[in-house]
Amino acid sequence: MTAVVLALAPIFLLIVLGFGLRRFRVLPDHFWPPAEKLTYYVLFPALLVDSTAKADLAGLDIVGLGGSLLAAMLCGAALVLALRPWLATDGPAFTSVFQGAVRVNTYVGLAAGSALHGREGTALMAIGVIAIVPMVNVLSVLVLTRWGRKEGPGRATWRQAVKGVLTNPLILSVTLGALLNALGIHAVPVVSPLLSILGAASLPLGLLAVGAGLDFSAVRAAGASLVAASVMRLAVVPGITLGVGSLWGLGPLPLVVAVLYNGLPTSASAYVLARQMGGDSGLMAGIITAQTLAAALTLPLWLWVVSLV
Repeated sequence: MTAVVLALAPIFLLIVLGFGLRRFRVLPDHFWPPAEKLTYYVLFPALLVDSTAKADLAGLDIVGLGGSLLAAMLCGAALVLALRPWLATDGPAFTSVFQGAVRVNTYVGLAAGSALHGREGTALMAIGVIAIVPMVNVLSVLVLTRWGRKEGPGRATWRQAVKGVLTNPLILSVTLGALLNALGIHAVPVVSPLLSILGAASLPLGLLAVGAGLDFSAVRAAGASLVAASVMRLAVVPGITLGVGSLWGLGPLPLVVAVLYNGLPTSASAYVLARQMGGDSGLMAGIITAQTLAAALTLPLWLWVVSLV
Protein backbone atom coordinates (compact mmCIF):
# COMPACT_ATOMS: atom_id res chain seq x y z
CA MET A 1 0.00 0.00 0.00
CA THR A 2 2.79 2.42 0.93
CA ALA A 3 4.65 1.66 -2.30
CA VAL A 4 1.51 2.35 -4.34
CA VAL A 5 0.88 5.68 -2.59
CA LEU A 6 4.49 6.74 -3.11
CA ALA A 7 4.32 5.79 -6.80
CA LEU A 8 1.07 7.71 -7.39
CA ALA A 9 1.92 10.75 -5.24
CA PRO A 10 4.06 12.53 -7.89
CA ILE A 11 1.20 12.25 -10.38
CA PHE A 12 -1.25 14.12 -8.17
CA LEU A 13 1.42 16.58 -7.01
CA LEU A 14 1.96 17.51 -10.66
CA ILE A 15 -1.79 18.07 -10.99
CA VAL A 16 -1.74 20.31 -7.91
CA LEU A 17 1.26 22.16 -9.33
CA GLY A 18 -0.61 22.74 -12.59
CA PHE A 19 -3.53 24.22 -10.65
CA GLY A 20 -1.15 26.47 -8.72
CA LEU A 21 0.63 27.67 -11.85
CA ARG A 22 -2.67 28.81 -13.34
CA ARG A 23 -4.22 30.04 -10.09
CA PHE A 24 -1.29 32.33 -9.31
CA ARG A 25 -0.72 33.32 -12.95
CA VAL A 26 2.83 31.98 -13.02
CA LEU A 27 1.99 31.10 -16.60
CA PRO A 28 -0.56 33.13 -18.58
CA ASP A 29 -3.96 31.62 -19.35
CA HIS A 30 -3.23 31.56 -23.07
CA PHE A 31 -0.34 29.12 -22.44
CA TRP A 32 -2.60 26.19 -21.57
CA PRO A 33 -4.76 25.63 -24.71
CA PRO A 34 -1.77 25.21 -27.07
CA ALA A 35 0.03 23.12 -24.42
CA GLU A 36 -2.97 20.79 -24.24
CA LYS A 37 -3.11 20.62 -28.04
CA LEU A 38 0.61 19.79 -28.27
CA THR A 39 0.21 17.05 -25.66
CA TYR A 40 -2.88 15.55 -27.29
CA TYR A 41 -1.71 15.56 -30.91
CA VAL A 42 2.07 15.08 -30.60
CA LEU A 43 3.51 14.11 -27.21
CA PHE A 44 1.01 11.48 -26.02
CA PRO A 45 0.81 9.75 -29.41
CA ALA A 46 4.62 9.53 -29.40
CA LEU A 47 4.54 7.95 -25.94
CA LEU A 48 1.86 5.46 -26.97
CA VAL A 49 3.58 4.35 -30.17
CA ASP A 50 6.94 3.99 -28.42
CA SER A 51 5.63 2.17 -25.33
CA THR A 52 3.27 -0.16 -27.18
CA ALA A 53 5.84 -1.09 -29.83
CA LYS A 54 8.55 -1.88 -27.26
CA ALA A 55 6.44 -3.56 -24.56
CA ASP A 56 6.81 -7.27 -23.86
CA LEU A 57 3.17 -8.37 -24.06
CA ALA A 58 3.88 -12.08 -24.52
CA GLY A 59 1.80 -14.21 -22.19
CA LEU A 60 -0.49 -11.35 -21.16
CA ASP A 61 -4.22 -11.76 -21.78
CA ILE A 62 -4.80 -8.73 -23.99
CA VAL A 63 -8.21 -9.91 -25.19
CA GLY A 64 -9.30 -10.62 -21.62
CA LEU A 65 -8.15 -7.18 -20.50
CA GLY A 66 -10.00 -5.38 -23.27
CA GLY A 67 -13.09 -7.55 -22.86
CA SER A 68 -13.21 -7.07 -19.09
CA LEU A 69 -12.83 -3.30 -19.40
CA LEU A 70 -15.53 -3.03 -22.04
CA ALA A 71 -17.97 -5.36 -20.26
CA ALA A 72 -17.58 -3.51 -16.95
CA MET A 73 -17.99 -0.12 -18.60
CA LEU A 74 -21.15 -1.24 -20.40
CA CYS A 75 -22.56 -2.60 -17.12
CA GLY A 76 -21.88 0.76 -15.48
CA ALA A 77 -23.48 2.64 -18.38
CA ALA A 78 -26.58 0.41 -18.23
CA LEU A 79 -26.86 0.98 -14.48
CA VAL A 80 -26.68 4.76 -14.90
CA LEU A 81 -29.38 4.65 -17.57
CA ALA A 82 -31.59 2.47 -15.35
CA LEU A 83 -31.22 4.92 -12.44
CA ARG A 84 -31.68 8.05 -14.58
CA PRO A 85 -34.80 9.38 -12.77
CA TRP A 86 -32.92 9.43 -9.46
CA LEU A 87 -29.53 10.72 -10.65
CA ALA A 88 -30.31 14.15 -12.08
CA THR A 89 -32.99 16.82 -12.07
CA ASP A 90 -33.10 17.35 -15.85
CA GLY A 91 -31.84 15.95 -19.13
CA PRO A 92 -28.69 18.07 -19.55
CA ALA A 93 -27.63 17.31 -15.97
CA PHE A 94 -28.12 13.59 -16.62
CA THR A 95 -25.83 13.72 -19.66
CA SER A 96 -23.08 15.09 -17.42
CA VAL A 97 -23.70 12.39 -14.82
CA PHE A 98 -23.51 9.77 -17.57
CA GLN A 99 -20.24 11.11 -18.96
CA GLY A 100 -18.91 11.41 -15.43
CA ALA A 101 -19.64 7.73 -14.87
CA VAL A 102 -18.16 6.27 -18.07
CA ARG A 103 -15.32 8.52 -19.28
CA VAL A 104 -11.77 8.23 -17.94
CA ASN A 105 -8.77 10.55 -17.91
CA THR A 106 -6.23 8.81 -20.13
CA TYR A 107 -3.44 11.18 -19.11
CA VAL A 108 -3.71 10.19 -15.45
CA GLY A 109 -4.06 6.53 -16.43
CA LEU A 110 -0.94 6.41 -18.56
CA ALA A 111 1.05 8.19 -15.87
CA ALA A 112 -0.19 5.76 -13.22
CA GLY A 113 0.46 2.72 -15.40
CA SER A 114 3.99 3.90 -16.11
CA ALA A 115 4.72 4.76 -12.47
CA LEU A 116 3.49 1.40 -11.18
CA HIS A 117 4.50 -1.05 -13.91
CA GLY A 118 6.82 0.69 -16.36
CA ARG A 119 6.55 0.19 -20.11
CA GLU A 120 4.25 -2.84 -19.77
CA GLY A 121 1.88 -0.84 -17.57
CA THR A 122 1.78 1.96 -20.13
CA ALA A 123 1.16 -0.50 -22.97
CA LEU A 124 -1.65 -2.27 -21.12
CA MET A 125 -3.24 1.10 -20.37
CA ALA A 126 -3.01 1.79 -24.09
CA ILE A 127 -4.98 -1.41 -24.74
CA GLY A 128 -7.66 0.13 -22.54
CA VAL A 129 -7.75 3.15 -24.83
CA ILE A 130 -8.59 0.96 -27.83
CA ALA A 131 -11.15 -1.07 -25.88
CA ILE A 132 -12.99 1.80 -24.22
CA VAL A 133 -12.58 5.15 -25.99
CA PRO A 134 -14.55 4.43 -29.21
CA MET A 135 -17.55 2.93 -27.37
CA VAL A 136 -17.56 5.66 -24.71
CA ASN A 137 -17.61 8.34 -27.39
CA VAL A 138 -20.50 6.67 -29.21
CA LEU A 139 -22.53 6.21 -26.01
CA SER A 140 -21.85 9.78 -24.89
CA VAL A 141 -23.06 11.18 -28.20
CA LEU A 142 -26.18 8.99 -28.05
CA VAL A 143 -27.03 10.19 -24.54
CA LEU A 144 -26.35 13.84 -25.37
CA THR A 145 -28.44 13.56 -28.53
CA ARG A 146 -31.35 12.16 -26.51
CA TRP A 147 -31.18 14.28 -23.33
CA GLY A 148 -29.01 17.30 -24.15
CA ARG A 149 -30.35 20.75 -24.96
CA LYS A 150 -31.41 20.88 -28.57
CA GLU A 151 -30.55 24.51 -29.21
CA GLY A 152 -27.23 26.32 -29.44
CA PRO A 153 -24.74 27.29 -32.14
CA GLY A 154 -21.82 24.98 -32.82
CA ARG A 155 -23.77 21.90 -31.84
CA ALA A 156 -21.82 18.79 -32.85
CA THR A 157 -23.26 16.48 -35.52
CA TRP A 158 -23.13 12.69 -35.74
CA ARG A 159 -20.70 12.96 -38.65
CA GLN A 160 -18.35 15.07 -36.54
CA ALA A 161 -18.63 12.62 -33.65
CA VAL A 162 -17.82 9.58 -35.81
CA LYS A 163 -14.96 11.44 -37.47
CA GLY A 164 -13.62 12.29 -34.02
CA VAL A 165 -13.50 8.60 -33.08
CA LEU A 166 -11.87 7.50 -36.35
CA THR A 167 -9.23 10.24 -36.25
CA ASN A 168 -8.56 10.15 -32.50
CA PRO A 169 -4.74 10.45 -32.25
CA LEU A 170 -4.59 8.24 -29.15
CA ILE A 171 -6.46 5.39 -30.85
CA LEU A 172 -4.39 5.73 -34.03
CA SER A 173 -1.09 5.77 -32.14
CA VAL A 174 -1.96 2.71 -30.02
CA THR A 175 -3.02 0.85 -33.17
CA LEU A 176 0.26 1.73 -34.88
CA GLY A 177 2.32 0.72 -31.85
CA ALA A 178 0.46 -2.59 -31.52
CA LEU A 179 1.00 -3.32 -35.22
CA LEU A 180 4.74 -2.65 -34.90
CA ASN A 181 4.88 -4.88 -31.82
CA ALA A 182 3.09 -7.70 -33.63
CA LEU A 183 5.50 -7.39 -36.57
CA GLY A 184 8.49 -7.54 -34.24
CA ILE A 185 9.55 -3.97 -35.04
CA HIS A 186 10.36 -2.79 -31.54
CA ALA A 187 12.87 -0.07 -32.37
CA VAL A 188 13.77 1.96 -35.45
CA PRO A 189 17.02 3.98 -35.59
CA VAL A 190 16.50 7.71 -35.13
CA VAL A 191 12.70 7.38 -35.01
CA SER A 192 12.50 5.41 -31.76
CA PRO A 193 14.84 7.74 -29.82
CA LEU A 194 12.85 10.71 -31.13
CA LEU A 195 9.59 9.15 -29.95
CA SER A 196 11.15 8.42 -26.55
CA ILE A 197 12.22 12.04 -26.11
CA LEU A 198 8.81 13.38 -27.14
CA GLY A 199 7.01 10.81 -25.01
CA ALA A 200 9.05 11.74 -21.94
CA ALA A 201 7.61 15.26 -22.13
CA SER A 202 4.00 14.08 -22.44
CA LEU A 203 3.22 12.99 -18.88
CA PRO A 204 4.44 16.05 -16.96
CA LEU A 205 2.90 18.52 -19.40
CA GLY A 206 -0.34 16.54 -19.64
CA LEU A 207 -0.72 16.33 -15.86
CA LEU A 208 0.06 20.02 -15.41
CA ALA A 209 -2.68 20.78 -17.95
CA VAL A 210 -5.12 18.56 -16.01
CA GLY A 211 -4.42 20.61 -12.89
CA ALA A 212 -4.75 23.90 -14.75
CA GLY A 213 -8.25 22.88 -15.82
CA LEU A 214 -9.60 22.26 -12.31
CA ASP A 215 -12.56 24.48 -11.37
CA PHE A 216 -13.41 24.55 -7.66
CA SER A 217 -16.23 27.05 -8.08
CA ALA A 218 -18.03 24.46 -10.22
CA VAL A 219 -17.68 21.91 -7.42
CA ARG A 220 -19.31 24.27 -4.93
CA ALA A 221 -22.19 24.93 -7.33
CA ALA A 222 -22.89 21.25 -8.00
CA GLY A 223 -25.15 19.07 -5.88
CA ALA A 224 -26.16 15.46 -5.48
CA SER A 225 -25.61 14.70 -9.16
CA LEU A 226 -21.89 15.27 -8.69
CA VAL A 227 -21.83 12.77 -5.83
CA ALA A 228 -23.77 10.21 -7.87
CA ALA A 229 -21.43 10.47 -10.86
CA SER A 230 -18.36 10.26 -8.64
CA VAL A 231 -19.60 7.19 -6.75
CA MET A 232 -20.32 5.46 -10.05
CA ARG A 233 -16.97 6.40 -11.58
CA LEU A 234 -14.67 5.83 -8.61
CA ALA A 235 -16.44 3.04 -6.70
CA VAL A 236 -19.10 1.14 -8.65
CA VAL A 237 -17.42 0.77 -12.06
CA PRO A 238 -14.01 -0.34 -10.70
CA GLY A 239 -15.85 -2.75 -8.40
CA ILE A 240 -17.67 -4.24 -11.38
CA THR A 241 -14.34 -4.40 -13.22
CA LEU A 242 -12.73 -6.35 -10.39
CA GLY A 243 -15.61 -8.85 -10.47
CA VAL A 244 -15.63 -9.23 -14.25
CA GLY A 245 -11.84 -9.48 -14.46
CA SER A 246 -11.71 -12.11 -11.74
CA LEU A 247 -14.42 -14.17 -13.43
CA TRP A 248 -12.59 -13.80 -16.74
CA GLY A 249 -9.47 -15.22 -15.10
CA LEU A 250 -7.18 -12.26 -15.75
CA GLY A 251 -3.61 -12.58 -14.50
CA PRO A 252 -2.29 -10.30 -11.73
CA LEU A 253 -0.93 -7.49 -13.93
CA PRO A 254 -3.87 -7.26 -16.39
CA LEU A 255 -6.31 -7.34 -13.45
CA VAL A 256 -4.49 -4.50 -11.70
CA VAL A 257 -4.44 -2.45 -14.90
CA ALA A 258 -8.12 -3.14 -15.60
CA VAL A 259 -9.24 -1.93 -12.16
CA LEU A 260 -6.83 1.02 -12.33
CA TYR A 261 -8.12 2.05 -15.77
CA ASN A 262 -11.80 1.83 -14.87
CA GLY A 263 -11.15 3.58 -11.56
CA LEU A 264 -9.69 6.71 -13.17
CA PRO A 265 -11.40 10.10 -12.82
CA THR A 266 -13.38 11.61 -15.68
CA SER A 267 -11.61 13.16 -18.63
CA ALA A 268 -11.66 16.88 -19.34
CA SER A 269 -12.86 16.05 -22.86
CA ALA A 270 -16.28 15.42 -21.31
CA TYR A 271 -16.56 19.16 -20.63
CA VAL A 272 -15.86 19.99 -24.28
CA LEU A 273 -18.51 17.53 -25.48
CA ALA A 274 -21.02 18.83 -22.92
CA ARG A 275 -20.60 22.36 -24.30
CA GLN A 276 -20.84 21.18 -27.90
CA MET A 277 -23.94 19.02 -27.51
CA GLY A 278 -26.10 20.76 -24.93
CA GLY A 279 -25.03 19.07 -21.71
CA ASP A 280 -24.70 20.77 -18.33
CA SER A 281 -21.14 22.04 -18.74
CA GLY A 282 -21.05 23.67 -15.28
CA LEU A 283 -21.94 20.39 -13.58
CA MET A 284 -19.47 18.59 -15.84
CA ALA A 285 -16.64 20.89 -14.74
CA GLY A 286 -17.51 20.22 -11.11
CA ILE A 287 -17.58 16.45 -11.64
CA ILE A 288 -14.18 16.48 -13.35
CA THR A 289 -12.60 18.54 -10.57
CA ALA A 290 -14.11 16.55 -7.70
CA GLN A 291 -13.23 13.19 -9.22
CA THR A 292 -9.65 14.20 -9.99
CA LEU A 293 -9.10 15.12 -6.35
CA ALA A 294 -10.98 12.12 -4.94
CA ALA A 295 -9.04 9.70 -7.15
CA ALA A 296 -5.90 10.50 -5.15
CA LEU A 297 -7.55 8.48 -2.36
CA THR A 298 -9.64 5.94 -4.26
CA LEU A 299 -6.98 4.67 -6.67
CA PRO A 300 -4.56 3.51 -3.93
CA LEU A 301 -7.50 1.93 -2.09
CA TRP A 302 -8.58 -0.04 -5.15
CA LEU A 303 -5.05 -1.20 -5.84
CA TRP A 304 -4.82 -2.40 -2.25
CA VAL A 305 -8.11 -4.28 -2.66
CA VAL A 306 -6.84 -5.94 -5.85
CA SER A 307 -3.69 -7.04 -4.03
CA LEU A 308 -5.90 -9.01 -1.62
CA VAL A 309 -7.66 -10.95 -4.38
